[in-house]
Amino acid sequence: MHAGASSSYLRNLQWAQPNGPISPKTLPLNPYVSFRVSAVAAPPPQLKFQRTHSMPPEKVEIFKSLEGWASKSVLPLLKPVDQCWQPQDFLPDPAKTREEFFDQVRQLRDRTVEIPDEYFVVLVGDMITEDALPTYQTMINTLDGVKDETGASSSPWAQWTRAWTAEENRHGDLLRTYLYLTGRVDMTMIERTVQYLIGAGMDPGTENSPYLGFVYTSFQERATFVSHGNTARMAKESGDPVLARICGTIASDEKRHENAYSKIVEKLLEVDPNNAMLAIADMMRKKITMPAHLMYDGRDPMIFEHFSAVAQRLGVYTADDYADILEFLIGRWRLEKMVGLSAEAQRAQNYVCGLAPRIRKLQERADDRARKMEPQSVKFSWIFNKEVLL
Repeated sequence: MHAGASSSYLRNLQWAQPNGPISPKTLPLNPYVSFRVSAVAAPPPQLKFQRTHSMPPEKVEIFKSLEGWASKSVLPLLKPVDQCWQPQDFLPDPAKTREEFFDQVRQLRDRTVEIPDEYFVVLVGDMITEDALPTYQTMINTLDGVKDETGASSSPWAQWTRAWTAEENRHGDLLRTYLYLTGRVDMTMIERTVQYLIGAGMDPGTENSPYLGFVYTSFQERATFVSHGNTARMAKESGDPVLARICGTIASDEKRHENAYSKIVEKLLEVDPNNAMLAIADMMRKKITMPAHLMYDGRDPMIFEHFSAVAQRLGVYTADDYADILEFLIGRWRLEKMVGLSAEAQRAQNYVCGLAPRIRKLQERADDRARKMEPQSVKFSWIFNKEVLL
């Protein structure tokens, strides 16, 4: 659904994918949400059965054998710390005199005063997602064959994970401080949501397998690149060029990280094409879940769905984006051109390569239903319980 279309189809909408229904926990910033609004607080949803350690032990040796390749092809995609931007580069300078510092804060507030509440809902949701970084490092360190065995391992896989985490850590820090200075958001409720989310963890269905894990991170990093790129555009249109530069800079990091994870999957398709293809199909059948899908603020048990609906309506992350990312990765990994696969892998190839058009067709039907429904709004604790249209 494009940015100008109605999002009221989100109510009472049931989707059917070729391999099963799309549930409220399926896509990153899920555009296929079905829910009823409830004013009664409830705990976050329970996790489903989780399969673990599904990768055959002998496959661990593949990742051991790729350590030299990872050192030459993946680690160079990191930036030296002294060449990285830091959050303070974009924020009022506390080293200035009190008057100069306060003037910079006033300028920041003046720039954001006209930005609509719905934009802040999406930006806060993005910030909370970035702030749950301990969960994401933990998830990668559950992957057999690439985990950081000691916490300071010299393995290139472990070096990547730690340095990737360090680069990503700046994103939440910057967005959190900027939002705090605007005065437009309820920091207590935001901080509470972050605490709930880190405590809840995530359930991406990667089964401790780096095959699945690196497919997931390839898709997810591109999704965050798209999302932050769109928030940058909207900030510029709303009159805050500094916030636009912040979101654009974060998007640039996400694009570089996507490139690293996609290169890993490319290599797996080269050295173990059948299992790599099966992993791609497995993750797409499960539907790529947003890392913050267990988000909860202590009040709204469906705050992730509500946040997702606002992002969909604004065009920050939509069903079109989901299909676009899938098509982009199919092209990058040249999946349609792969030959010599096993019969099972060929079936997986056909499924993955035919999925995006099916998603778009389902979306078109949902758009038709959306036009016949009444709009709906929800109060968000993050913006002092103001109502926002879904």
